[in-house]
Amino acid sequence: MGEDPLYERFGREFAKGQVLFREGETGKEMYVIQSGKVRISMKVRDVEKTLVTLGAGEFFGEMSILNNKPRSASATVDEEAKLLVIDPKTFEAMVRGNAEIAVRMIKKLAQRLQEADDQIENLLLRDHNSRVVHFLTHSASRHGRQTPDGVAIDFTVKELAGKVGLDLEPVNDVMNKLIRSRLLKITETGVIVQDVSKLREFLEFLEMKEKFGDI
Repeated sequence: MGEDPLYERFGREFAKGQVLFREGETGKEMYVIQSGKVRISMKVRDVEKTLVTLGAGEFFGEMSILNNKPRSASATVDEEAKLLVIDPKTFEAMVRGNAEIAVRMIKKLAQRLQEADDQIENLLLRDHNSRVVHFLTHSASRHGRQTPDGVAIDFTVKELAGKVGLDLEPVNDVMNKLIRSRLLKITETGVIVQDVSKLREFLEFLEMKEKFGDI
């Protein structure tokens, strides 16, 4: 890492469990992950919910620099990390001096807005079956990798539970139902959706059921 001039200037190491910032605090720095993992979380009705776990190449904390408002979420090191810690002046110079950085940031922020819209839509669903199937359907369409067995999505059940605002037990129950129905297969890194169109049909059925009840 010492050969990287950016890391030499802005790099710092953080231990697992270290809190980088808390929701509601004022923020003067953004972070870029060189290695390790960082968990972004938020309090929902007094319960800490994981929004996303970020890895190498991802950045976070930029909103406090861009809009001068308190942190909207908390960031905790999930796996020993090497991070670039960038202050507002350096951030502005980097964006002004490099159009590629600006374009990458705009694309990433647009992607995050779309993911936030999906998450809000998900959390409006009352039934836990609908929430899990909604997450899997949207993730398969947007982030899935095509494999011979179907569309692969990488996540842990804990990450999924955090995304849909549920405890692990109901999430595991829904996953087991989908596995028994041959819509999903468990892999080492997540799941394979064996038939995305069938999963989408199942989601439509659940949403209709939630809207109109059992007829």
